[in-house]
Formats: sequence, structure tokens, C-alpha cells
Amino acid sequence: MIPILFGVMVVLLILSFPMMVPLIVAPLVTASVYYPTMDPMNLTQQMLAGVKPLSLVAVPMFIFAADIISSGQAARRLTDLVLSFLGHLRGGLAITAVAACTVFGAVSGSCQATVVAIGGSLRPRMIEDGYSESFSTGLMINSAGIALLIPPSIGMIIYGVVTGSSVGELFIAGVGPGILVFLLFSLYCYIAARKMSIKPYPKATWKDRGAAFKKGLLALGFPVLVLGSIYRGYASPTEASALAVLYAFIVEVFIYKNLKLKDIYKIALSTGLVTGVVFILLAMGAVFSWIVGFAKIPDKILPDILGPAPSAVYLMTIIAISYFIACMFVDSIVAIMILSPIFHPQVQALGLDPVLVGIIVTMQAAIGAVTPPFGCNIFTAMAVFKQEYFSTIRNVWGFLAAYLLAVALVILFPEISLFLRDLATR
Repeated sequence: MIPILFGVMVVLLILSFPMMVPLIVAPLVTASVYYPTMDPMNLTQQMLAGVKPLSLVAVPMFIFAADIISSGQAARRLTDLVLSFLGHLRGGLAITAVAACTVFGAVSGSCQATVVAIGGSLRPRMIEDGYSESFSTGLMINSAGIALLIPPSIGMIIYGVVTGSSVGELFIAGVGPGILVFLLFSLYCYIAARKMSIKPYPKATWKDRGAAFKKGLLALGFPVLVLGSIYRGYASPTEASALAVLYAFIVEVFIYKNLKLKDIYKIALSTGLVTGVVFILLAMGAVFSWIVGFAKIPDKILPDILGPAPSAVYLMTIIAISYFIACMFVDSIVAIMILSPIFHPQVQALGLDPVLVGIIVTMQAAIGAVTPPFGCNIFTAMAVFKQEYFSTIRNVWGFLAAYLLAVALVILFPEISLFLRDLATR
């Protein structure tokens, strides 16, 4: 059964079918061969169940808010604010790019939107200052992945829905690892700038910093609104996503006045297209996961991999490796939908904190977005920066090493992730 299920999927992927096709054809073929009397309505019901949870309403809301922000002035104002405080450091512009991606990730929750919004303005500036094109591209691709760690994160929402974990706790627990990745990237940028003999900017005056802070203050309100409303118990993650859309609309249309109502209509259409793709993947992934569970495939393969009594560190390492490999080849949403039902019973049996595991899974999604051969950030950067594939990935490896180090640290020291969660839930 396993060779047919995964073999059909791999063949269709090699033949360049869209991901939704292998996800539905593989379980259909498997069901028709091994369970010919199965009622097809069972599969239809699983599709509907995959998109039924109310928490998923937050997905199109956060995508819509991200699209509004990306089309407005928030990215430029955030960049100017960060540069005023960090530009005088060695590698200051590169560190500013990492910080801007981190902050914008807390605003948009989308790594592709971050590549476009931050990379479009800062990458040409970095090249002018003497950074190589490949380093600048690698920096933008990898830094944008931090958007998946800093809430709001669509990956965290999907994981929470699939495993029943608290999305609000996942949001708060993602802050620590996101800051850790930012610090590791900043150190790497500092070392790279020294090797490339990049001169820092003059130190900004406090007057200039005050002016930049005033301009960027409203943009900083997005993460405060989302996390603050959840942390204080004023709103659920779903309600916070609606607040984010309303805030983005008011700021960009009525305060910054960079967008008009007709622009919002076009942005809504774009959001609808992206949401449609996401929910089709969720529905197809739910069918695939159900077939995997119905056939008891985890019971056949996990005992040989995990052994009779795996330690917490060993299980988390196996989970990290599995998601890392999966996210290299398929969209992170698909990987979360398929693998989470397989590993979650093992997580529960061992008494691991599902929120900690969810953060490790989300970190693999961030890594998968930037890892060859099929990282989505790679192809976004190719389209935006008009670069060839091998030129785009030439300088991703140093940042990838920093990502993997961050994962190892979170596995060995869970407090990095859970400290803020535990503080918030006391």
C-alpha cells in the first residue's frame, strides 16, 4: 500500500502536476485498489472536514491584511525606522533588512509578501553599498522566512487546527525562536560585512530616530494589536485576524492615504485567489491524511524508526528531520496536514508539549520556504528580482546553517520557545 500511495504522488509531482492533483489522485488510487467497497462519500466528507474548523477563518483574514499592508506604505516606514537605529553598525543595512523582515513578518504573517515588500526596497540599496547580488538575494529569501515564526503565522494556524493545539499559545511561543533566528542572522551579516569590507552608515541623531519612530508607529501597531488582544484575552486568534484587516484598512486608506477603495477591491480579489489555493490544499491534504490513518501506515513504519522508548529529544529530532525533508519538496501546508496526524499521537504518548512541537514544525516550514529545490521564497525572489535559479540559491547556505542551529537550540532548550507562553498563561 505504501509504495502505491507515495509512488503515485511522486510520479505526478515529477510530471509537474499541481500539488492538489497528487494529493487527491494518490489516495483515490490507493482506496480503489485496497478498499474497492469504500463509499466515495467518505472521501468527500474528509475534504469538507479539512476546511470546516472555524479557526481557519483566520487564514484569509491574515492573508487579506498582509496584502493590504504590502500594497501600502507600512514596509517603507518600518524599514526607515529600523535603519535609523541599526544603520551605524557594521553590516547595519543587512541587519536592518533582517530586522525589517522580522517586524514586517509580525505585521503580515506572509514570507512571500515580505520578500516583495522588504526585498524590493532594500536589496537594490544593499547592492549599491557593496554587498554582492547573491548575498543580498540570499539574505532576503531567508529573512522573509522569519515571517512564519513571528505571529500571525498561517503555518501555526494550520498546525493548531490539525492537532487541536491552542493557536493563541502557538503565536506567543513563536516569538522567542523568531528573535533567536534574527540574532543568528544578524551575527552572520556582521561577519559577512567585515569580510566584504562594507562601511557602516553614519549614526542617526535622536531627532532623526524620533521622526522615523513617529512615521512608523502606526505600522508597529499591527503586532501589538494581534498579540496584545490575544494575550489579554480580548479576542481569539480568529477575531484578532478580523481586527488586523480593519486596522490595515483604516491605516492605509484613511491615515496614510496610499490606497483607495478601488485598490481594496483588487487586493480582495488577489486574496481570494490565494485563499482558494490554500483551502484546496487543506481539503486534499485532509483526504491524504485520512487514508494514511485509515490504512494504519504510522503503525507500520514508526516503531522501526522510533524504537520501543524514544527520548523527547530523539522524537523531536525525528519530527524536525521529517518535516525538513517534506518541506523541501512540497508546500508547508501539505506537509503539516499529512505529517501532523502521524506524529501527534507519539507526541501525546510521550507527554511532549504540543505547542513546543508545533514551533519546531513551524521552524521547518520556514526552512522549507528557503531550501532548494522547491522553496517558495526562491521562486518568489526569482520573479521579483529577475534572477536565474542557481544565482538565487548561491548564498542561502550560511543562513540555512543558522536556521538549523536555531532548531537544535530550541529542541535542547525548550524554554526559548515556552518562556513567553508560560508567562502569558499563568
